[in-house]
Amino acid sequence: MAKTKDPAAVYQLKITLQGIKPPVWRRVQVKDCSLAKLHAVLQISMGWTNSHLHVFDVGGEQYGEDPMGELDWKSERTAKLSQLVAAGHERFVYTYDMGDSWEHLIEVKKTLPVEKGVRYPRCVEGKRACPPEDCGGPWGYEEFLEAVGDPKHEQHEDLLEWIGGEFDPEAFDADKVNQELRQVR
Repeated sequence: MAKTKDPAAVYQLKITLQGIKPPVWRRVQVKDCSLAKLHAVLQISMGWTNSHLHVFDVGGEQYGEDPMGELDWKSERTAKLSQLVAAGHERFVYTYDMGDSWEHLIEVKKTLPVEKGVRYPRCVEGKRACPPEDCGGPWGYEEFLEAVGDPKHEQHEDLLEWIGGEFDPEAFDADKVNQELRQVR
């Protein structure tokens, strides 16, 4: 892939939630932005609720927002996607919720020209529903799916009530995601 610092470029990213089989993934397109803005795009695209800390690991450097000033992280507000790509970082990790450790592999797949009349960021494709918040990471999600999928499981009713009535692990609606992405500036 060509390395570019062109602020008019559009980056096509593939975001894959690690440790889940079959995979949960999204393909999104964003104009150049800070990692802070990319965090907002990731939250919406994946279906998270932005209720936990997060960090980007780019070539061994951590970027995030450190509300207590206790972590040795670089500012995600000043790190731009174009700068990372120009420095050769076309794959990096985004971890959300340090307790559940939801790791996402982010791959810059293409650099595209801006399409006239298209609103960015946008989600162009994806597969499977995002796991619910606070279900215990990949290991807890597997147990959650087993329980909600088996009406005879002892936790079936409790977990369905907790999740709000039903959960379809195969569901994904790019149009709904794009509607929410319109709020990202």
